[in-house]
Amino acid sequence: MDKTIAVEENLTSIGYYLMEKGYKVESIKFGSEFGADINKYDALVVTGMNKDFLGMQDTVTNVPVIDAKGLSKEEVYDRLEMGLKQ
Repeated sequence: MDKTIAVEENLTSIGYYLMEKGYKVESIKFGSEFGADINKYDALVVTGMNKDFLGMQDTVTNVPVIDAKGLSKEEVYDRLEMGLKQ
């Protein structure tokens, strides 16, 4: 699997789980400095997402964005798999 997933830095256990499942994972601190690199990832995993999660209110991305808040690592993985198939 050659998919690269950006995982918010405070979601370490989810990041490790996704690595075990074969994904390349990069720990990311989301904010304005991150916006330019968003398109190099196949998906984003964040927690407590809001409309300004990249530090820009008008950010548009074509990759799946998974809000991990309240989800188990297995549920995040399942949503990621579904999102990447679309």
